Amino acid sequence: MLLIKNGYVINPKRRREGYQDLLICGDRIVSARKSISEDFCRRYASEPANRAIAGELEILDATGLTIAPGFVDTHVHFRDPGWPEKEDVFSGCAAAAHGGYTSVVMMANTNPPVDNVKVLKELLEKADQAPIHVYATGTVTRKMEGVDPTLYTALAASGAAGFTDDGKPVMDEMLLKFALQQSKKLHRPIALHEEDPAYVGSPGVNAGSAAAVKLGLAGADREAEISLIRRDLELAIETGAPLLIQHISTAEGVELVRRARRKNPKIHAEATPHHFSLTEDAVLAKGTLAKVNPPLRTESDRLAIIEGICDGTLDIIATDHAPHTAEEKGRPFTEAPSGMIGLETAFSLSFRELVLKGYITLPRLIELLSCNPAAFYNLPAGRIETGGVADLVIFDENSEWSVEKGSFVSRSSNSPFIGEDLPGVIYATICGGKIVYSR
Repeated sequence: MLLIKNGYVINPKRRREGYQDLLICGDRIVSARKSISEDFCRRYASEPANRAIAGELEILDATGLTIAPGFVDTHVHFRDPGWPEKEDVFSGCAAAAHGGYTSVVMMANTNPPVDNVKVLKELLEKADQAPIHVYATGTVTRKMEGVDPTLYTALAASGAAGFTDDGKPVMDEMLLKFALQQSKKLHRPIALHEEDPAYVGSPGVNAGSAAAVKLGLAGADREAEISLIRRDLELAIETGAPLLIQHISTAEGVELVRRARRKNPKIHAEATPHHFSLTEDAVLAKGTLAKVNPPLRTESDRLAIIEGICDGTLDIIATDHAPHTAEEKGRPFTEAPSGMIGLETAFSLSFRELVLKGYITLPRLIELLSCNPAAFYNLPAGRIETGGVADLVIFDENSEWSVEKGSFVSRSSNSPFIGEDLPGVIYATICGGKIVYSR
């Protein structure tokens, strides 16, 4: 058994916060009250129904710390199968736990892609051995080529949490409409990467930015995102299907989602920490470490994303954790892959940019990081309640930590935030009642 004492508990699902002790037995929270004594724990453990799982009592003193539901990330790339030198399920889960995450949803753009039941089952079998909860998506199209639909029913029956060709847009409008219809029928959402290649002269840098000009690149025009978001929101409204717009980067995209959600509340959109923390200028300062798809854009876009978070238009914070090797990121800009890691810095960046700057409250941030993403994928996560699964994060909002290249648990260290001191220190991550990370 694990007794967590003296912590300040934030439970956004119940709209409650305050000092509480939490008693965990097995993988469940069995008691949550203002004070729980060791004597109460011994009596609980002695009951016949609890003896087999109670074990020895461990006490974790959380004085001065905050306890919240474990974070849930709807958008991670663990490169498994295909590129274990960048990340695999287990290193990715270790990085997630280090960042306070207890549940993650893996994208399907692996090698081979998750476009059939065999690959999906093999991946889920590996995920079953992971220290946190790992969910996998299937692709929208076979081989992510945008031509033929995958077998949605078979993938859903085998455990696919949803469908996405993330990394590539779905350009065939009729195919996407069919996929959305199947998504609604199967109660499995679709998540979309919105970048029309017709407007992308060179990926990873905003068209017209100082960085693009200096590098002599056409860049990725904002219309690449806007045009597809507009089209796909119309399809989602028409079909009534659940849809997630991934890693939104433009003010116009935020406004399109804002209007569309009034017509179909099943429409949601992600905000990534890098898109609300950085602008296109970071490419000049950080080079390929700031190369992402869609690219970092202007200050007005960054502020529009924050405004969308404040008014509820963007109700999920996701990392788009995209590990790459140092060798890959060391190549010339046009040859280096896009993407940055994010699991280990997401909470601190969100806390700094959104809470400490007065845009939202800490409970609201916890909601964006936990119960909202859990609700979208219908996951048993994002809440603290008696009888519920003991998935928790414990952090110190008053401490700082230094982002060093060697401080990452991920196999990769492609982050533009190296060298910064960030607020908010994760002290422990508990998944299924087990401490999976402890500072």
